[in-house]
Amino acid sequence: MQVELLFFASLADVVGQRRLRLDLPSGATVGDALGRLIQIHPRVGSYGKSLLTAVNEQYVPEAHALGDGDELAIFPPVSGGQDESEVGAPLLIEGRNQLYHITRSPIDSSALARQLLAGSDGAVCIFEGVVRDNSAGRSTRYLEYEAYEHMALRKLEEIGQRILEVWDIGAVGIVHRLGHLEIGEASVVVVVTSPHRRSAFDACHYAIDRLKKIVPIWKKEFFEDGEVWVEGES
Repeated sequence: MQVELLFFASLADVVGQRRLRLDLPSGATVGDALGRLIQIHPRVGSYGKSLLTAVNEQYVPEAHALGDGDELAIFPPVSGGQDESEVGAPLLIEGRNQLYHITRSPIDSSALARQLLAGSDGAVCIFEGVVRDNSAGRSTRYLEYEAYEHMALRKLEEIGQRILEVWDIGAVGIVHRLGHLEIGEASVVVVVTSPHRRSAFDACHYAIDRLKKIVPIWKKEFFEDGEVWVEGES
């Protein structure tokens, strides 16, 4: 059978390509595919057990059995940050009280809040993650973001659905930007509206923390003397 492998962030640099079609025996698992990949590209082995895997845009363990024509994405941990692809059309999921968007355009958080806010809401909480000019003592020139785009959009929706289940929320919107970002520009915006402020604060906090853990988006920091992928913990 044939499986299409996809690579992102630093792993794509190591492999030297974004896609690889792999022939595997029937009944092969994700772990078998990883083993074969390491035979072809031994440097992949340096990641140890930190690599994440997704089949057809769903996270899976190494024991997961593959099928003919499956799309197996292999990538380092997402950009978790600190505790405190290819260019295409913008991706958008929008409903009555929800909006999830992957875009390469600047994000207007105020316009997003106005779009989601209803007369029954007594609070709106807006979180903006912005590009800062330093990292680990080095001066940052700019950032570039990339994503496993369709899976990233689905994970944004998953986070929003969880928020609507747990908190007394009016609406939720999550927008993440990809591509080249200058210092001071917003890379991600979360907007939560609610009848009460506590729910809005708590839900917004949950959304950005969860996003940093499960949404397959990575950033590369560019300095005067080099560049580096920022990857979280598996």
